[in-house]
Amino acid sequence: MKVLVATDKPFAKIAVDGIRKEIEAAGYELALLEKYGEKAKLLEAVKDADAIIIRSDVIDAEVLDAAKELKIVVRAGAGYDNVDLEAATAHNVCVMNTPGQNSNAVAELAFGLMVMAVRNMYNGASGTELKGKKLGIHAYGNVGRNVARIAKGFGMDIYAYDAYCPKEVIEADGVKAVASTEELYATCNIVSLHIPATPETKNSINYDLVDKMPKNGLLVNTARKEVINEADLLRLMNDRPDLEYVTDIMPVHHAEFADHFPGRYFSTPKKMGAQTAEANINAGIAAARQIVGFLKDGCEKFRVNK
Repeated sequence: MKVLVATDKPFAKIAVDGIRKEIEAAGYELALLEKYGEKAKLLEAVKDADAIIIRSDVIDAEVLDAAKELKIVVRAGAGYDNVDLEAATAHNVCVMNTPGQNSNAVAELAFGLMVMAVRNMYNGASGTELKGKKLGIHAYGNVGRNVARIAKGFGMDIYAYDAYCPKEVIEADGVKAVASTEELYATCNIVSLHIPATPETKNSINYDLVDKMPKNGLLVNTARKEVINEADLLRLMNDRPDLEYVTDIMPVHHAEFADHFPGRYFSTPKKMGAQTAEANINAGIAAARQIVGFLKDGCEKFRVNK
């Protein structure tokens, strides 16, 4: 059995060493394709792979057509919208992610963005504090729960909304569960987004929803670019000079945000929520273990396609 690590943006060496240890201990061969740049190189490398570990690399129908021996793809990370799930199912390929491995890294970055925003982007002017502010967590999954944990240390008043997480689970963590997104935004000074990009959530963070936020509201996005209705948010920030937006995913209209709202908008140059040494190692090794579990025992615990 051959396991291919196909990463245009490579894992750290320590992560690759950990992956190799897991794969070779199971009696499988490990192959590396790093910084490949051209899709043609990926298409050639997948031809004899039984399993693939990826990061943000795209696995589409063309790749799956080329990978005649492929049985499983594991995305080292939580998001998996870079994999064509329908095509994978049609090719009888299992797709998994590694939920929770990057969660603390993303949550810590969310707070880095929050602190920067309430301190006026560190421009020297007097800012405000997070203590006592009402924080809304939009989606209470692995990242959202880490955000709640950290927020307690800041002394924040914490609220959460998740359509799929029972109220009892949220409130067991000492977090106030609200009944709707509208209530979350209307209640909280700061809202931190942790929703996936799905047909239901794309463009769902729109004018009417964000406009419900109290004066001097702050929207923090470490989730996905696609969930933001950018045209609406541009219009709203123009209409409401008290609102701020900070994001870990550069918008399509980044230049417009930056030009029109200096001091009220910030984007990282590239998505970096999961870019820590710890998260890099954790996600890579988890991916390797999941592949071994699948190939040896048929374990599909983290399968995301049907």
